[in-house]
Amino acid sequence: MIYLKTLLNVIDNSGAQVVECIKVLRHGPRNFAKVGDQITVVVKQARPLNAEITGQSANNRVKRKDICRAVVVRTKAPFRRPDGSVVRFDDNACVLINQNGDPLGTRISSVIAKELRDLEYKKVVALSPKSH
Repeated sequence: MIYLKTLLNVIDNSGAQVVECIKVLRHGPRNFAKVGDQITVVVKQARPLNAEITGQSANNRVKRKDICRAVVVRTKAPFRRPDGSVVRFDDNACVLINQNGDPLGTRISSVIAKELRDLEYKKVVALSPKSH
């Protein structure tokens, strides 16, 4: 479960490494995010921008203190699937997205939860190497 001020790893190549949750974009009485929920984040740690990178890839890079949207793809908190199995990951991770729900990066470096297939994040699932 992702609450306010939770730190998450970013698993795409958008330029961010660590982000902090500042808002859970969810309707209802619960104020936490789980796998598949959108959150608003601020970039706490970013990769340095190379001088030789130009064009569209440089425009899509995020910098420290940027405010972005993200979708949660892994959580440390265990959650139950409809078949009865319980899934728990080693870290909290997210993928940065734009207002339309398209990912900012062009690659995803590690696994994501299988529950994203059923939601509207088809492009995120297509970029991931594997889903658990």
